[in-house]
Amino acid sequence: MIDLRLLREDPDRVRASQRARGEDAGLVDALLSADERRRSSSARFDELRAEQKQLGKRVSRAAGDEKAELLKRAGELSAAVKAADAERNAADAETQELLRRLGNLVHPDVPVGGEDDFAVLETHGTVRDFAAEGFTPKDHLELGQMLGAIDTERGAKVSGARFYFLTGVGALLELALVNAAIAQATAAGFTPMLTPALVKPQAMEGTGFLGQAAADVYRLERDELYLVGTSEVPLAGYHMDEIIETGRLPLRYAGFSPCFRREAGSYGKDTRGIFRVHQFDKVEMFSYVTPEDAEAEHARLLEWEKQWLAGLELPFRVIDVASGDLGASAARKYDCEAWIPTQGKYRELTSTSNCTEFQARRLSIRMRGTDGRARPLATLNGTLCAVPRTIVALLENHQQADGSVRVPELLRPYLGGRELLEPVQK
Repeated sequence: MIDLRLLREDPDRVRASQRARGEDAGLVDALLSADERRRSSSARFDELRAEQKQLGKRVSRAAGDEKAELLKRAGELSAAVKAADAERNAADAETQELLRRLGNLVHPDVPVGGEDDFAVLETHGTVRDFAAEGFTPKDHLELGQMLGAIDTERGAKVSGARFYFLTGVGALLELALVNAAIAQATAAGFTPMLTPALVKPQAMEGTGFLGQAAADVYRLERDELYLVGTSEVPLAGYHMDEIIETGRLPLRYAGFSPCFRREAGSYGKDTRGIFRVHQFDKVEMFSYVTPEDAEAEHARLLEWEKQWLAGLELPFRVIDVASGDLGASAARKYDCEAWIPTQGKYRELTSTSNCTEFQARRLSIRMRGTDGRARPLATLNGTLCAVPRTIVALLENHQQADGSVRVPELLRPYLGGRELLEPVQK
């Protein structure tokens, strides 16, 4: 959540951020009104409690008619204190509820607009000219079936649409990708983490996934637990309700986990193959830093993602995601999009978000400096490897005319030195 003091001091900035997101700016005025009621009712409660305490001292010293009159006033005060306390609690609850509906403040340099209004920042690698090479590229599913690597038919039979099996070299390719990604992250100073796939509501809500993204979340009602859509959630919750000494920052974790997404609203999109699925594995980077270092850390996370995609020898571009396409927690987000030959366009492979102090406030994570004061820190996240989409990009970009697929050098040590994935006999 955002800082209430900032809301009071500069409400126009918050209104502008809401409009840039395509959200209701009127929420700001409703929140300001609730906050004013919260503060005034709290002041009223404090005044009545102070009077009640003073009256209690007088009652103990009084006698006769004076004491009877004071006891009568004490009864009236007791009722007034209870009413003021109820009013204060109601106003505080309304304030918190409205505050949790506000998205993070959009960074001033973010392009304003919807999904298609992003800004292209960089382009890397060379898109292959398959026509010049004399063949038409196959899509990842056809290649995956030829290699004995992907089985979507049995995935649908066992679990339904948008599920799949990775088989044979497909399974080995996932393990190679995960091990290579963890190796890069570890070399960069990240602590490897295997995280829970089920989390409590506090963790899911605290990271901002029960707002606009709630339709994509799987919930186990009987247990009141949620399946994570990214290990960002347990990694953010790892330090909730804690105070971290500033000297320990930055803290960087690389989480590997299964991820589950309903993909609500994506019906008819990317239904072929494994580009958009309900369950997949991912290596996620997560950083805890001082708010002053958040923008620099965001740039570092992007560089690590670029290093990864360059190592996989994929043509890709970096975009600055537009304000209306940001998640609730992100102040700014960069996507790295790889070229997918059979789609003839770039598609998101990794992303990195600067969540500033937004998640830390919601999860009650603070840092304490040498002055002894505790204040919220900043959190950031960055996908290093979302496995299925990475396999899609690898198969299509590195395919050969005979259906074999060249293995980039980065992955060869994790595939027993194999340089080529070759079609298998059916």
